[in-house]
Amino acid sequence: MANVTVIGSQWGDEGKGKIVDWLAAKADIIVRFQGGHNAGHTLVVGNTTYKLHLLPSGVVRGKLSIIGNGVVVDPWALLSEIETLRGQGLEISPETLMLSETAPMILPVNSALDKALEEARGKGKIGTTGRGIGPAYEDQVGRRALRLCDLAHPETLKAKIEKLAFYYNALYKGLGAQPFDVDELAEKLLSVAETLAPYIGPAWRVLDKARAEGKTIVFEGAQGVMLDVYHGTYPFVTSSSTVAASAAIGSGIGPDQLGFVLGITKAYTTRVGSGPMPTELNDNVGDTLTERGHEFGTTTGRKRRCGWFDAVQVRQAVTVAGVKGMALMKLDVMDTLKEVKICTGYTHGGKTYDYLPAAADLQEKLEPVYETMPGWQTSLRGVRKLEDLPENALKYIRRLEELTGVKAVIISTSPEREDTIRVTDIFQAA
Repeated sequence: MANVTVIGSQWGDEGKGKIVDWLAAKADIIVRFQGGHNAGHTLVVGNTTYKLHLLPSGVVRGKLSIIGNGVVVDPWALLSEIETLRGQGLEISPETLMLSETAPMILPVNSALDKALEEARGKGKIGTTGRGIGPAYEDQVGRRALRLCDLAHPETLKAKIEKLAFYYNALYKGLGAQPFDVDELAEKLLSVAETLAPYIGPAWRVLDKARAEGKTIVFEGAQGVMLDVYHGTYPFVTSSSTVAASAAIGSGIGPDQLGFVLGITKAYTTRVGSGPMPTELNDNVGDTLTERGHEFGTTTGRKRRCGWFDAVQVRQAVTVAGVKGMALMKLDVMDTLKEVKICTGYTHGGKTYDYLPAAADLQEKLEPVYETMPGWQTSLRGVRKLEDLPENALKYIRRLEELTGVKAVIISTSPEREDTIRVTDIFQAA
């Protein structure tokens, strides 16, 4: 068996949780490699729904789950999530969860600044969750971040916070906000240091040992390629790189170990927050997709914008992220539609585009070019074999494969764990 890297091929919310949960059943280790608790995965197991924000999906399976160095960690949010899942009957301990000692922490000053800046943007809001993700990544790049390893050294912790205060209090002053208290933050961090200490360690060494022993690793990404800070719809993006290559950087393992790159792809398009979305639907079809797909953010509860499948965008994501196959999710949400459409290109000012141009102002003006196909108008719930799919559903899938350049190796027909068609054994295909 080989490793698998799971990423989103759209604007996030594609259904990565269900697939990573299924992959975790066969894997030895699951690694979350970027993002923070601004992301969310929903896992439905029988009658229980687990909502994960920071923890890797492997915790539900009781597998060793690692939060890599590419993740920004809010210690209080993490502990709260652990307690919530324990309340649902899951056992989480240092034997099943490890935190990379070099992962940067999200501090109260980060979330306070995030909210203040978003408010100051007015109509130009990015759509951030306000949880401090962006400022925490800025601290890491600016070499002023506090990392999890710092919790083990209380004698130097306060001095590092004072350096942070020098930067943040200058920003707060400009925004008319109150400066933060160094002693108060130090006290808050020390209050959780002892609880977190057993989980913190050199994750890269654990992963190297796993590699040497031939163990199978699943690398789990958050958000999607179109929210990548380099390749997404900038500036309406997240603060980390969401492509497969980031799994190596954010985990501490060589890029040769990433294995099969699986792009989780929703059968239609959704987006949360601001930014261009050429296929957005503000009509009854959009409402149907929202209602049937329960399109509300796991983390924020915000209603997602819905639209037709954008094959241009997904094809671009496949290219820049190195996707080898897609897991097609939520096909069942489209069961009642008489016809379905696929965006095959864009137009603006008499010019046609077969890719998503980089300029934000141009992205906002693009008009989609659609191809229309008949819907299947029958329930897919419970379908677990390719040959049992309605003919029109199968034709739709085949057309998506042609337009995106990758095969649908997994097809999900309902939120349930077992309502999944496994076309290819991706562990063997890696």
